[in-house]
Amino acid sequence: MFHRVLLASAWLYLAVLANPARAQTVDVNGIKFNHNVALGGSALQLNGAGTRYKTIIKVYAAALYLPAKAATPETVLAVAGPKRMHVVMLRDIDANELGKLFTRGMEDNSTREEFGKTIAGTLHLANMFAARKKLVSGDQFTIDYLPGRGTAISINGVQQGEPVKEPEFFNALMRIWLGKSPADMLLKNALLGISAPERTVGG
Repeated sequence: MFHRVLLASAWLYLAVLANPARAQTVDVNGIKFNHNVALGGSALQLNGAGTRYKTIIKVYAAALYLPAKAATPETVLAVAGPKRMHVVMLRDIDANELGKLFTRGMEDNSTREEFGKTIAGTLHLANMFAARKKLVSGDQFTIDYLPGRGTAISINGVQQGEPVKEPEFFNALMRIWLGKSPADMLLKNALLGISAPERTVGG
Protein backbone atom coordinates (compact mmCIF):
# COMPACT_ATOMS: atom_id res chain seq x y z
CA MET A 1 0.00 0.00 0.00
CA PHE A 2 2.81 2.38 0.94
CA HIS A 3 4.54 1.72 -2.40
CA ARG A 4 1.32 2.50 -4.29
CA VAL A 5 0.95 5.84 -2.47
CA LEU A 6 4.60 6.67 -3.12
CA LEU A 7 4.24 5.80 -6.80
CA ALA A 8 1.09 7.90 -7.14
CA SER A 9 2.79 10.90 -5.49
CA ALA A 10 5.82 10.54 -7.77
CA TRP A 11 3.59 10.32 -10.84
CA LEU A 12 1.70 13.48 -9.83
CA TYR A 13 4.93 15.39 -9.21
CA LEU A 14 6.37 14.35 -12.61
CA ALA A 15 3.08 15.14 -14.39
CA VAL A 16 2.99 18.65 -12.94
CA LEU A 17 6.61 19.24 -13.91
CA ALA A 18 6.20 17.79 -17.40
CA ASN A 19 3.12 19.73 -18.41
CA PRO A 20 1.75 22.16 -15.81
CA ALA A 21 -0.34 23.97 -18.44
CA ARG A 22 -2.59 20.92 -18.82
CA ALA A 23 -3.43 20.77 -15.14
CA GLN A 24 -6.99 21.63 -14.19
CA THR A 25 -7.30 25.23 -13.11
CA VAL A 26 -9.53 27.49 -11.08
CA ASP A 27 -10.41 30.87 -12.58
CA VAL A 28 -10.48 33.74 -10.07
CA ASN A 29 -11.44 37.02 -11.76
CA GLY A 30 -9.54 36.02 -14.88
CA ILE A 31 -6.51 34.63 -13.00
CA LYS A 32 -6.01 30.90 -13.54
CA PHE A 33 -4.51 28.94 -10.66
CA ASN A 34 -3.43 25.34 -11.25
CA HIS A 35 -4.95 22.69 -9.02
CA ASN A 36 -1.48 21.17 -8.55
CA VAL A 37 2.02 22.67 -8.38
CA ALA A 38 5.47 21.28 -7.66
CA LEU A 39 7.60 22.80 -4.90
CA GLY A 40 10.79 21.52 -3.32
CA GLY A 41 10.38 18.02 -4.72
CA SER A 42 6.80 17.75 -3.48
CA ALA A 43 3.44 17.91 -5.23
CA LEU A 44 1.13 20.45 -3.63
CA GLN A 45 -2.62 20.76 -4.15
CA LEU A 46 -4.79 23.83 -4.25
CA ASN A 47 -6.40 24.25 -0.86
CA GLY A 48 -8.51 27.25 -1.90
CA ALA A 49 -8.47 30.47 -3.92
CA GLY A 50 -10.34 33.75 -3.86
CA THR A 51 -10.27 37.53 -4.24
CA ARG A 52 -9.21 40.23 -1.82
CA TYR A 53 -11.70 43.08 -1.95
CA LYS A 54 -11.40 46.54 -0.43
CA THR A 55 -15.04 47.66 -0.22
CA ILE A 56 -16.08 46.76 -3.79
CA ILE A 57 -12.64 47.14 -5.39
CA LYS A 58 -10.78 43.99 -6.44
CA VAL A 59 -7.22 44.21 -5.09
CA TYR A 60 -5.67 40.80 -5.79
CA ALA A 61 -6.43 37.12 -6.35
CA ALA A 62 -4.79 34.60 -4.03
CA ALA A 63 -4.34 30.84 -3.86
CA LEU A 64 -3.06 28.62 -1.05
CA TYR A 65 -1.22 25.36 -1.82
CA LEU A 66 -0.57 22.61 0.73
CA PRO A 67 0.57 18.96 0.75
CA ALA A 68 -2.91 17.96 2.01
CA LYS A 69 -6.27 19.68 2.38
CA ALA A 70 -6.82 21.80 5.50
CA ALA A 71 -10.12 23.42 6.51
CA THR A 72 -8.99 25.37 9.59
CA PRO A 73 -6.24 27.97 10.15
CA GLU A 74 -4.72 25.77 12.87
CA THR A 75 -4.38 22.85 10.46
CA VAL A 76 -2.82 25.04 7.77
CA LEU A 77 -0.19 26.33 10.19
CA ALA A 78 0.52 22.86 11.61
CA VAL A 79 0.71 20.85 8.38
CA ALA A 80 4.24 19.62 7.64
CA GLY A 81 6.09 20.04 4.37
CA PRO A 82 6.33 22.73 1.70
CA LYS A 83 3.55 25.34 1.38
CA ARG A 84 2.84 28.17 -1.03
CA MET A 85 0.77 31.36 -1.07
CA HIS A 86 0.39 32.77 -4.58
CA VAL A 87 -0.90 36.33 -5.07
CA VAL A 88 -1.69 38.06 -8.38
CA MET A 89 -2.51 41.77 -8.43
CA LEU A 90 -5.82 42.82 -9.99
CA ARG A 91 -5.09 46.56 -9.80
CA ASP A 92 -2.12 48.92 -9.50
CA ILE A 93 -1.08 49.61 -5.92
CA ASP A 94 1.69 51.39 -4.02
CA ALA A 95 4.02 48.53 -3.03
CA ASN A 96 5.24 50.34 0.09
CA GLU A 97 1.64 50.75 1.27
CA LEU A 98 0.95 47.04 0.65
CA GLY A 99 4.05 46.16 2.67
CA LYS A 100 2.77 48.29 5.57
CA LEU A 101 -0.64 46.60 5.40
CA PHE A 102 0.99 43.17 5.48
CA THR A 103 3.14 44.15 8.47
CA ARG A 104 0.08 45.48 10.31
CA GLY A 105 -1.82 42.30 9.49
CA MET A 106 0.99 40.16 10.91
CA GLU A 107 1.12 42.24 14.09
CA ASP A 108 -2.67 42.28 14.56
CA ASN A 109 -2.90 38.49 14.28
CA SER A 110 0.13 37.50 16.36
CA THR A 111 0.94 37.63 20.03
CA ARG A 112 3.75 39.95 21.07
CA GLU A 113 6.01 36.92 21.50
CA GLU A 114 5.11 35.49 18.08
CA PHE A 115 5.62 38.82 16.33
CA GLY A 116 8.93 39.33 18.12
CA LYS A 117 10.29 36.21 16.43
CA THR A 118 9.51 37.61 12.99
CA ILE A 119 11.36 40.96 13.19
CA ALA A 120 14.11 39.97 10.75
CA GLY A 121 11.59 38.66 8.24
CA THR A 122 9.30 41.65 8.67
CA LEU A 123 12.15 44.06 7.93
CA HIS A 124 13.05 42.01 4.84
CA LEU A 125 9.42 42.20 3.70
CA ALA A 126 9.20 45.95 4.27
CA ASN A 127 12.48 46.63 2.43
CA MET A 128 11.43 44.40 -0.47
CA PHE A 129 8.17 46.26 -1.08
CA ALA A 130 9.76 49.68 -0.47
CA ALA A 131 12.36 48.96 -3.14
CA ARG A 132 9.67 47.82 -5.57
CA LYS A 133 7.71 51.08 -5.16
CA LYS A 134 4.74 49.95 -7.26
CA LEU A 135 2.91 46.75 -8.14
CA VAL A 136 0.75 46.83 -11.25
CA SER A 137 -2.16 44.69 -12.36
CA GLY A 138 -0.79 41.31 -13.44
CA ASP A 139 2.25 41.42 -11.15
CA GLN A 140 2.46 38.37 -8.95
CA PHE A 141 4.38 37.10 -6.00
CA THR A 142 4.75 33.78 -4.25
CA ILE A 143 5.53 33.07 -0.62
CA ASP A 144 7.14 29.62 -0.46
CA TYR A 145 7.93 27.75 2.73
CA LEU A 146 10.45 24.90 2.53
CA PRO A 147 11.35 23.00 5.73
CA GLY A 148 15.01 23.47 6.57
CA ARG A 149 15.38 26.45 4.21
CA GLY A 150 12.76 28.91 5.38
CA THR A 151 10.44 31.32 3.57
CA ALA A 152 11.36 32.61 0.12
CA ILE A 153 9.44 35.45 -1.52
CA SER A 154 9.53 35.87 -5.30
CA ILE A 155 8.09 38.71 -7.39
CA ASN A 156 7.27 37.84 -11.00
CA GLY A 157 9.36 34.69 -10.65
CA VAL A 158 12.47 36.39 -9.23
CA GLN A 159 13.42 35.50 -5.66
CA GLN A 160 13.90 38.56 -3.47
CA GLY A 161 17.03 37.97 -1.40
CA GLU A 162 17.76 34.97 0.78
CA PRO A 163 14.99 32.92 2.44
CA VAL A 164 13.94 33.99 5.95
CA LYS A 165 15.00 31.06 8.09
CA GLU A 166 12.73 31.57 11.12
CA PRO A 167 9.74 29.16 10.67
CA GLU A 168 7.53 31.57 12.64
CA PHE A 169 7.72 34.07 9.77
CA PHE A 170 5.67 31.99 7.32
CA ASN A 171 2.96 31.35 9.90
CA ALA A 172 2.84 35.05 10.77
CA LEU A 173 2.36 35.86 7.09
CA MET A 174 -0.41 33.25 6.78
CA ARG A 175 -2.27 34.86 9.68
CA ILE A 176 -2.67 38.00 7.53
CA TRP A 177 -5.27 36.00 5.61
CA LEU A 178 -6.20 33.25 8.08
CA GLY A 179 -5.93 34.92 11.50
CA LYS A 180 -8.67 36.10 13.84
CA SER A 181 -8.65 39.53 12.16
CA PRO A 182 -8.03 38.57 8.54
CA ALA A 183 -7.56 41.01 5.68
CA ASP A 184 -10.82 39.74 4.16
CA MET A 185 -13.16 37.19 5.80
CA LEU A 186 -14.57 36.01 2.47
CA LEU A 187 -11.03 35.44 1.18
CA LYS A 188 -10.18 33.55 4.38
CA ASN A 189 -13.08 31.18 3.79
CA ALA A 190 -12.11 30.77 0.14
CA LEU A 191 -8.49 29.90 1.00
CA LEU A 192 -9.73 27.31 3.51
CA GLY A 193 -11.97 25.79 0.86
CA ILE A 194 -15.09 26.65 2.86
CA SER A 195 -16.60 28.58 -0.05
CA ALA A 196 -16.61 27.21 -3.58
CA PRO A 197 -14.04 28.41 -6.14
CA GLU A 198 -15.39 30.95 -8.59
CA ARG A 199 -14.96 28.78 -11.66
CA THR A 200 -13.18 25.53 -12.50
CA VAL A 201 -11.64 25.11 -15.95
CA GLY A 202 -10.82 21.65 -17.29
CA GLY A 203 -7.33 20.94 -18.58
